Amino acid sequence: MRELADLLAVRVHEPERITRLAAARTRPDSLAGQTGRLLLVAADHPARGALRAGADTLAMADRWDLLRRLRIALARPGVDGVLGTADVVEDLLLLGALEGKVVIGSMNRGGLAGTVFEIDDRFTGYDAAAVERTGLQGGKMLLRIDPDDPMTAPTLEACAAAVGDLAGRGLMAMVEPFLSHRHEGRVRNDLSTEAVIRAAAVASGLSWTSAHTWLKLPVIDDMEQVLAATTLPVLLLGGEVGSDQGLQFARWKQVLAGPQVRGMVVGRSLLYPPDGDVARAVDAVVGMM
Repeated sequence: MRELADLLAVRVHEPERITRLAAARTRPDSLAGQTGRLLLVAADHPARGALRAGADTLAMADRWDLLRRLRIALARPGVDGVLGTADVVEDLLLLGALEGKVVIGSMNRGGLAGTVFEIDDRFTGYDAAAVERTGLQGGKMLLRIDPDDPMTAPTLEACAAAVGDLAGRGLMAMVEPFLSHRHEGRVRNDLSTEAVIRAAAVASGLSWTSAHTWLKLPVIDDMEQVLAATTLPVLLLGGEVGSDQGLQFARWKQVLAGPQVRGMVVGRSLLYPPDGDVARAVDAVVGMM
C-alpha cells in the first residue's frame, strides 16, 4: 500500500512533519456542528486494549483497516470530527483527513480493560497543555465511579484537575461518567436511571468551573429523567454495535429531540456496522441530526 508506506516513511525519517501539519491545520470555527449538533467519530478504544466490535474480539486490531473506516466516516457530509488518542489523530493528520475538523484528544487511557487496576484510570494520553499545543478543540476523559474501589478517588481528582486545566485554556472538557461495579472480576457500568443520573451529577460538579464542560452520556430507556439532571451540553454515547441497528438508531433519534442534547460521539456502531457499510451508517445518523 503506497499510502501506508508514505505514512511510515514520515514517521521514520521526518517525524517533525507531524508538528508542522498540526500547526498548519485548518481548524473549525465552533463546536456547533454542521447540522447544529456535533457529530464525532470515536476511535480511542484501542489504547485501553478494548478492540471488540460486536462479536469480533479483534475488530479494531487492524490499524490500517480502522484508518480506512475513519477516513470514510470523516469524509461524509455532516461528520464534524474525531475523538482519538495521539497515535490515531497523528495518522489521520498525515493522511490529510482532519482539515476543518473538530478534534478531541483522549486523555486518560490508563485504566486498561480487564485489569485489576482498571478503575485507577491514569492520564496516559493528552494533557491540557498538549491539547492546546497541538491545536485540538478539547480533551475527553472517562470517569468510572466504583463505590467499592478506593482508586476512584484519585481518578476523580485527576479528572477535576483536567477539567480546570482545559477550561483555563478555553477548551472543551468532555467527561464520560459511569457508576461502575465489579462483577466476576470485570468492571461493569450500571446503566440504571438512578446510576446514570448520579454519575452525571458528579461529573457536572468537577473542578472550579463548568463553563467548558460537556457530558458524554449513554442512551438508556429513561433519558428524560437523565437529561433533566443537568444544564450542561450533552453528547450521546453510541456504545457497542447493536444487533438490531434499526432499533438502535430509532432510540437515538428519539433522544436527540432533547434540548440538552448537542450531538453524538459514535465509534464502533458507525465504524463496524452489521452490514459493513460505514458510509450508509454514517449518513443515517447524520439524517437524525
